[in-house]
Order: sequence, then structure tokens, then C-alpha cells
Amino acid sequence: MYQALYRKWRPMSFDDVVSQPHITTTLKNQIIAGKTAHAYLFTGSRGTGKTTCARILAKAVNCLSPKDGEPCLECEICKLADKGALADIIEIDAASNSRVDDIRELRDGVSFTPEMCKYKVYIIDEVHMLSPGAFNALLKTMEEPPEHVKFILATTEIHKVPETIVSRCQHFDFFRIRTDDIVKRLGYIAGQEGFTLHDDAAQLIARLSDGGMRDALSLLDKCATYSDDITVSAVSSAAGIAGRDHLFDILEAAFAKDAAGMIRIIDGLYDKSKDMAVLCSELITQMRNVMILMSGTGTEDLVVCLPEELERLKAMAAGTDIDTVLANISALQGCSERFRSSSNKCIELEMCAVKMCTRQTGKAAAAVQSAPVASAALGERIARLEAAVASIAEGGAPAVRPAVPPKKELPPRPLKKFDPNNYTPLNEWQEILALIKQRSPAVAAFLKNSAACIEGDMFYLIVASDFALKKFKLSDDAAMLKQVVNEYYGKTFGFKLFSSHDADMEDQDNPIKELIKRAEAAKVDVEVKKGGS
Repeated sequence: MYQALYRKWRPMSFDDVVSQPHITTTLKNQIIAGKTAHAYLFTGSRGTGKTTCARILAKAVNCLSPKDGEPCLECEICKLADKGALADIIEIDAASNSRVDDIRELRDGVSFTPEMCKYKVYIIDEVHMLSPGAFNALLKTMEEPPEHVKFILATTEIHKVPETIVSRCQHFDFFRIRTDDIVKRLGYIAGQEGFTLHDDAAQLIARLSDGGMRDALSLLDKCATYSDDITVSAVSSAAGIAGRDHLFDILEAAFAKDAAGMIRIIDGLYDKSKDMAVLCSELITQMRNVMILMSGTGTEDLVVCLPEELERLKAMAAGTDIDTVLANISALQGCSERFRSSSNKCIELEMCAVKMCTRQTGKAAAAVQSAPVASAALGERIARLEAAVASIAEGGAPAVRPAVPPKKELPPRPLKKFDPNNYTPLNEWQEILALIKQRSPAVAAFLKNSAACIEGDMFYLIVASDFALKKFKLSDDAAMLKQVVNEYYGKTFGFKLFSSHDADMEDQDNPIKELIKRAEAAKVDVEVKKGGS
């Protein structure tokens, strides 16, 4: 009967375990010293050796003639354990035995002594799947088990295991297996199995396995069905990554801001029954590859793609900026999360495509954000140059106009409640409006026909209409006005804004309308005097 490679080549001893020396060395030393713990917790991603090490540890503590902390693999205990026929080593799948009753049965069995071995070992795989009640039932037994019992828990999701359980175990973290170690192991197994594995094909398998030896051996098994001579082409066909031009066409359209092109490709794939969730995941993977290539030199070994795809990825990386790539990854991840509640995944992905093509990122966004600042700075520079030219034309030394006008000295005014019938109008309001216009012509337009006055530490502004008042309050324009006024007078005011059309001021003798009328008359007098002079 044929046996899958990952089962056939499962490590039988600690020395066979790949990329986990920090764990295997510690466990061997404990066995040699006779100081093994009563409970262990093995955590890590899939295919890194958690269950394998649990089985080896269970054999080693019960082996009749261990050698340097390793099971001998020759005694009756080791042989029965390798066949899965040893009653004293009990493996429990928590995913299918998650109830309280299942753990109660385990707890009842703990009290019985082992049949053949020194220790009765319970290996609970995917322990995070236990229900809260089951964890509570296990808790007391794990805290003070009989001397003949040991627990080995394994999980890929440590955050789901209660701290009360974790604190009662010796915790070992399994690392992802290094690419070089996987390549060496694959080469050794291929030689033993009698087929040829090319180095670049082994590298691709190792990268696709994402640090899991079981995934790597399963893919190698699939490749071997294509041919005894395993090439990159065989690996890409077996892994289902051949013919992925549509992925790179979508990415290139995204970087070119071609939303229509992206949508056409997505719709074409949807018509061919392509799973939109899988497509989104593939796009995230390739966008991640672009990010890795942009992060610095010497990162090509971290990119998971075919050799001919690498050049297209490099071209994308060279033609964009990192802010755009990060924004695109964020948009795709958000789209992937929304798939769970979306009734139409195709529309969701199309919306994401439009967002990726219309969002301003990187240099473009920085340019837009800095445009108002640049415009204001340019206006100030022009004003200073005009003043300097005028001074030279008059025969004097060049005068440089300060960026901020000199502070105005305010005459002392008693603090009192604002009364439109008894006010002190600001003669300098038109000058303040000119400064506002330099910073934002739009704000100056909103303040057309406005009036202002100061009472004590309060600055009162009256605009011509309710619409202007609401628009002004809902924007950041009010903050800019406060900054200009405070800089102009060199002090901080409290601000209040009014409209001449407030409901309680609609009568014909509206004092605020009268205030605006007087301000406009003062403006006309100033202009007439200037014309006469």
C-alpha cells in the first residue's frame, strides 16, 4: 500500500527533526538528566514538527534503552509506539473531542497505572479547540497529575489557550523551517525515492511551503506524479500557479491607475467562475512580493513566484513608490475582510479596484497636501519682492516685508457683553481680510460683506448669511481665521460668530445689519480718500 511521503519520512528521533535544535536539544538533556516535566505545550505554525516531537518525546521517556536522550527505535516499546499500537501513549484530537464529557473520560483514565510503560502520555493535538468547560475539566488534572502521567499539548493558535493552562506547562515555540533546510531535506528524500529534483524546483517548493515541512513533502509528492524529473514547470503545474498572467495584468493596471482595465479582467475571471476571495488573496501575495522587492537589496529569495514572473514584479517595484504599495495592500486586505458579509464578492473587488486607482498616495498625495502651504509661502515671497522693488525704485534700501505683519497695539477696552448698538468697529478689518485672502481666497470670498469688532478679549465676527456661517463653522476655515487674527494682534482671543439673518434679528432695525452697513460705509470712505489723495 502506497504511503504519502510526509508520513513515510516523518522523523523517528530528535536528530531527524529539522530546524528546531533549540527544542530537541533541551528535551534530550531533560531525558538524560531524568528531569522531564509533567506537562508540555508545543506551539507553532503547521508542519513545523509539533506532533512529531510529541511522539518522539513520548517514546523517549518510555524507551527501555534510550541513547543520549534519544529513543533506541529497537525495543518493543519503540516499535509498538511507531505502529501506533501502544496503549499507554494516547493521542487525542481536540477538534473532534472538545466536549466536557471527553475530558472527563480522560480524567478518569489518568488514575489507572500504565500497562507496559513507565509513563502514560496524553498527546492532545489542536488543544485550542477544547470548549471552555473542557479546559476547566482539564485544569485540575494538569496541575497535580499522578506521577505516572505526562501531558503534551500542541496548538497552532496559542492565543486561544487559557493562561491557566499555559502557566502549568513548559512552553516551547516551534519556528518556521528555514528554506535551506527544506531544500536539503527534499533533496535527500528525492534521492532516496529515486527521482530527480532540480535545485530551482526545490527552492520553489520550499518557498511555496511557507516554512512547513509537511506542505513541502505533500507538494513534492504531487510533483512526482508528473515526472521523475521534477523541474520548475512541474512544480508550477502541481501547485496550480501556472498561467497566472491575469494576476500581473491586474497589478500593472492598478499601478497605471487603469480602473477600467482592472474591472474588465476581474469580470472576465468572474465569468470563468474564478473565486473572488482566492483572487484577492493571490493579489495580496503578489503585492507583498512588490513590497519585499522595494524593501532593499538581497530580498529576492523571500519572493514567492516563478522565475519569469520575477522580472515583471521588479518592473512594478521600479515604477511606483512604497506608499502606493502599502495603500494597495491595505485596500485588498480590507476587501478580503468584507467578503464575509458581502452579498456580491465581484462588486466588492471592483470597488476595491476603483479605490486603488483613484486614491492619491505617495508623491501625488504629498503634493496635494502641500499645495495650500506652498501657495501661501509663494504669496508671501512675491509680496516681499514687490516691496523690495518699490523701495529700490524710490532710491532707498531694499525693504523686506515681514512674513507676519507687525503686531497691532490694542487700546484698553473693558470686558463687557457684546452689544451691536454700542460697539467699536475695527478700522483694520479690511487689512486683516487682505491677509486672509493671501492664505485662502475662498475664505476671503465667504467673508465678503462681513464685519468685526473687539470687546475685551472677545473677537466678534458677523457674516452676511446663514449659509456662509454654517459653511464656515463646518470647515477648518475658522481655525485659520483665528490664527491670522491672533498673529495680527499678538494675543489670543475668544471668538464668536454671528449671522446678520439670525432668527431673533430679522426685524428691520437689526443692529448687526446696521453694524455691517457702517463697516461698508467706512470702507467706502477709505477708498474715496485714497482716490482723492
